[in-house]
Amino acid sequence: MRRTSLAFRITALCLAVAGVAVVVAGLVSARLVLTASREVMREALADQADVVAEQVGETGRAGRLRVVEVLRGQGIAVVLIGPDGGLVGDPQAVRAVRATGKESATVGTRLVEVRPGVALVQETATGDGPGRKLLRNITFALGVGLLVAALAGLVLGKLVARPLRQTAAVARTMSGGRRDLRAPEHGPAEVSEVAGAVNALADALARSEARQREFLLSVSHELRTPLTAVTGFAESLADGVVSGPDVPVVGRTIQQEAHRLDRLVTDLLDLARLGADDFRVDLAPVDLTDLVSGAAEVWRARCAAKGVEFRLELPPHPTVRTTDPRRLRQVLDGLLENALRLTPAGRPVVLSLGDVLLQVRDGGPGLSEEDYRVAFRKGALHAKYERSRPVGTGVGLALVHGLVTRLGGTIEAGPAPEGGAAFTVRLPDA
Repeated sequence: MRRTSLAFRITALCLAVAGVAVVVAGLVSARLVLTASREVMREALADQADVVAEQVGETGRAGRLRVVEVLRGQGIAVVLIGPDGGLVGDPQAVRAVRATGKESATVGTRLVEVRPGVALVQETATGDGPGRKLLRNITFALGVGLLVAALAGLVLGKLVARPLRQTAAVARTMSGGRRDLRAPEHGPAEVSEVAGAVNALADALARSEARQREFLLSVSHELRTPLTAVTGFAESLADGVVSGPDVPVVGRTIQQEAHRLDRLVTDLLDLARLGADDFRVDLAPVDLTDLVSGAAEVWRARCAAKGVEFRLELPPHPTVRTTDPRRLRQVLDGLLENALRLTPAGRPVVLSLGDVLLQVRDGGPGLSEEDYRVAFRKGALHAKYERSRPVGTGVGLALVHGLVTRLGGTIEAGPAPEGGAAFTVRLPDA
């Protein structure tokens, strides 16, 4: 369905407002003009009636007839009143005089002025020439006002619509992939606010796409390394370059690199599913003490294999929260894997459970204040530290953040008393 333009709507609105004002002003003006015109006519007719009453008494029949003819030419009917009360004159005028009871009054649209021996009757519809002329002038002025309102509405609509059209053109161009255009932020405050919002969206899209490009470059590099290793060792096996006791070593290397690829692809898929509406979260009352204890058994063994001290801190009483145990275990595994990767032998990894929070701390190299602010951004720490310390897939902490958010909780990163980093998860009470 075709929509009308903003300029058309503003013009129509101005015309509607001006039309209402014109109708109201016209009705009030017409009423005032007619009332004033009638009062002027009444005063003029009263003065003529006084003069005619004197002339009728002083002149004979011929003089009276001449007066009647003169007044008839002015649209005034003369009714002669005899000594016995009889009325002589135009039948309609006589009926008007009788209707007034022979007193000055208004009968319908007729003005009646009664004097001794004579009465004057005047039709207001034929005697209000100045009033009608004034009404015509008022009508003309009101019509001009409507025309001016239409032109003003049209100009105003175009002035308001122009920056909106420019903003819409910028938005359409942005949808085609360009990010270098900006909408003009001028015009009324609301229009300027819309343009500013579109410009802010363009800036946010540019930053987001830049981060995505960086992330994809990082992931592609991370994928290429194990793929190159797997391809090279597989070719060595196929060509018979590797044989005898070296075959198991090559097989284990291929297995490790394949596992690394599988972990990266799994993290990427999980992260993608977090943005879907059908991402499933099964909430139920969970004893966090049991869940954390189960995770501790697994990670205690993994830390021992690497020579890392593992510590578990539990509250003296059971801690029950409504959450998804499978997703929460996925969060703990992600944080503990990240901590174990960075913690050197002899340093601690701590899994702590409190009344309102879960915490994973490590004795690794830690992060800077700036790093803590971007720790959950995809690939941010991976790109910075891939050449200086052990790194994961680049999406692990982003995945953890998404899972915690889906569970209705919050997660924060900060320094740990053990010297490394601490990741604190807070879950809602219900």
